[in-house]
Amino acid sequence: MLLGYLRISKGEEQSTALQKRALRNAGCDRCFQETASGGRWDRPELHRLLDQLRPDDVLVVWKLDRLSRSLKDLLHLMERIDAAGAGFRSLTEAIDTTTAAGRMMMQMVGSFAEFERAMIRERTSAGLAAARAEGRIGGRRPKLTAVQQADIADSVLTGRRTAAQMARLHGVSEPTVSRLLAAHRRRMEAGSPPAP
Repeated sequence: MLLGYLRISKGEEQSTALQKRALRNAGCDRCFQETASGGRWDRPELHRLLDQLRPDDVLVVWKLDRLSRSLKDLLHLMERIDAAGAGFRSLTEAIDTTTAAGRMMMQMVGSFAEFERAMIRERTSAGLAAARAEGRIGGRRPKLTAVQQADIADSVLTGRRTAAQMARLHGVSEPTVSRLLAAHRRRMEAGSPPAP
């Protein structure tokens, strides 16, 4: 079966008439219509269509971006379609995974995406290494200074204030105070100075 999928984004003042006509002319037996952003993964009609795919079915869209605006999601969808033993066809871009040329095209798209992910990983690793070499550590800055941390530990451990009171006083959560106290106790047991 040829199963069509047509989508417009919420708030868009566009009609599905053009997509419907193109899918009908392509010979689609059934169409699944949706009003949702192409960047969203939780699209009920798309998932209903994917669940109904059987071997040798073909999912047809008017344009690639009707299926997804995210390359990562698009590749995931292609894997789902392939796992069902079905094919994919985009009418505008003339991609058809039921042909050898179409499969090659999708493999090339996947290869470029993998290359891009690898480049991002390399740049991230290089950036982190450079930051470490300069003495900088990644992540968020601590909410509390060393003096504030010492004040919290001293106040709670001596019983002057409760952890909840110190959390409110310094504008942090109680779990943050609990983690700070646990780290302080570990340092004390190890014989290290109390400074964080």
